[in-house]
Amino acid sequence: MRRQLTLLVAATTSVVLLAFLLPTAVLLSRLAESSALNDAQVRSQSLVPLVATEEPGEAGQFAATVEGLAAEGYPVAVFLPDGSVVGSGEAATPDPEIADAAARRTARIDDYTPAAGGSSGKRLLQPVTRPDGTAVIRVLIPHERLTRGVHQAWLVLGLLGLGMFGLSVVVADRLARALTRPITALATAAASLEQGRLATRVQPDGPPEISAVGSGLNRLAARIGDLLKAERETAADLSHRLRTPVTVLRLDAESLHDPVERDRLGADVDDLMRHIDAVINAARRPVWEALTARCDAAEVVRSRTDFWSVLADEQHRRVEVDVPATPLPVRLHADDLAAGVDALLGNVFSHTPEGTAFAVRLTPRDGGGAVLVIADDGPGLPGESALQRGQSASGSTGLGIDIARATAETSGGRMEINSGPGTGTSVALHLGPPEL
Repeated sequence: MRRQLTLLVAATTSVVLLAFLLPTAVLLSRLAESSALNDAQVRSQSLVPLVATEEPGEAGQFAATVEGLAAEGYPVAVFLPDGSVVGSGEAATPDPEIADAAARRTARIDDYTPAAGGSSGKRLLQPVTRPDGTAVIRVLIPHERLTRGVHQAWLVLGLLGLGMFGLSVVVADRLARALTRPITALATAAASLEQGRLATRVQPDGPPEISAVGSGLNRLAARIGDLLKAERETAADLSHRLRTPVTVLRLDAESLHDPVERDRLGADVDDLMRHIDAVINAARRPVWEALTARCDAAEVVRSRTDFWSVLADEQHRRVEVDVPATPLPVRLHADDLAAGVDALLGNVFSHTPEGTAFAVRLTPRDGGGAVLVIADDGPGLPGESALQRGQSASGSTGLGIDIARATAETSGGRMEINSGPGTGTSVALHLGPPEL
């Protein structure tokens, strides 16, 4: 926008300068020509009394004046009625126009071309009545005399125009920068808010309209931050309330007499407490931290698969695990990725009969990141409604697919689902790479 405004002012200034400078240049040229012609007429008039009163056959009185005018740059010649010529050079060259001027007895100015070539000048023919007839004074005004000072004036006009043009461009650039600076600040703040940095604020500046937008953006960011904070605290509070019944459950487990059952239930309670702590931490985690999150997808997937493999053995499910031994970094917190993996594996156990086999595959993704595929040999999804948030045909919360989708999108990737009767269900999470 700054560049467009500067170009617009530059174009407008150019048109205005051309509209002013071109007529001024033409006017200066005409003024110089008019001044030279007036000067020549004045000098020719100084000869008229001398030529008119000179006795026939004598020209000594004005011969010196003719030579003086020629020395000043005005070639002059006096053509007398007896055919003699006072003067020298090109001005004294015979010309049929001399006789015509003497016959008409009227002064005139016309163009002439020098005998040596070059630019044309002006010629002044001034008839003078004498006792012996009509004499003609011819004054030549060369092109150099007609354009004296014109080129210098044009140069001054050109420099003046360039100065005004440069000044207008500088002023336009400053003005455009003053207008675009607050807009750029708004765009930067909006991009920062988009990345989850809700503490970002903009200093309202610029014209009243742009300043009002900046103030509105600040209020919007503050309101969003307050709402998200209240939502996170509510989720954290709800999760914290679970600690009491879990504590009771732990006491019940510790009161069992069978040590095997006591240890097994104790381990389950400990795992439940870890999940509750993860929910509380995730709820209180700032949104922008997701942009800089990083974890090893191979390690997380391998850990969660090992956890679910125990239950798979109890239900006689065949499990195929294909996880590379090398790290696969993705843009997620380890807890968030574990929650996504648990949601998908939990769906396998909740929505497929015991004994149904499933596979977990993790492969590198083109451009960085990883692709996690969890596929089962079950009956497939009952319909599109099963993909909607909160919808479940087995009495569960219906949030598993939505949690997995959020996990993929948080990393900058996406989720793909393929399901059909008799072909099972395959869910692919495309996980984005971490930021450098």
